[in-house]
Amino acid sequence: MYKNKEGTAVPQVVFKIREQGKWQDCTTDSVFKDKKVVFFALPGAFTPTCSSTHLPRYDELAPLFKKNGVDSIVCLSVNDAFVMNAWAKDLEVKNITLLPDGNCEFTEKLGMISDKTAVGFGKRSWRYSMLVENGVVTKMFSEAVKDGDPFEVSDADTMLKHIAPNETIPEKKDTACNL
Repeated sequence: MYKNKEGTAVPQVVFKIREQGKWQDCTTDSVFKDKKVVFFALPGAFTPTCSSTHLPRYDELAPLFKKNGVDSIVCLSVNDAFVMNAWAKDLEVKNITLLPDGNCEFTEKLGMISDKTAVGFGKRSWRYSMLVENGVVTKMFSEAVKDGDPFEVSDADTMLKHIAPNETIPEKKDTACNL
């Protein structure tokens, strides 16, 4: 079982990101300090649930999050900066910051490592979402520990209902291929 981190500060780490062809250091403070951030983590870029539902729905609902006081939305995965940048480009992400945790440092310090070696993924992040205000976790939705890839509470709709319970949330867009 993963421990709920509500009321605790997010771990202090330096993320290695790649912008305009150059390596940059991105600190925890630059992501969270003096901001209201919706933060969600998932097992891997380019994987089915992450690519078809999890990330796209946060991107789709981003204007409603912003309307309700959220400064930024951040998606973390235990992937390197090249993979995260390629994934953002592939999905045409417009409203989400994709943050690579290539060394699994943030995920480990937060206690959210998932061992996916049985399926060839190695150490990854468990699927969860958090509302972080000025570096402190004020709400956390962590998926139940069970077989497979549970995806029931870390979704964008659940987070938006928490932040703005009276907001009208549009139905999910159909992402199925209609041939």
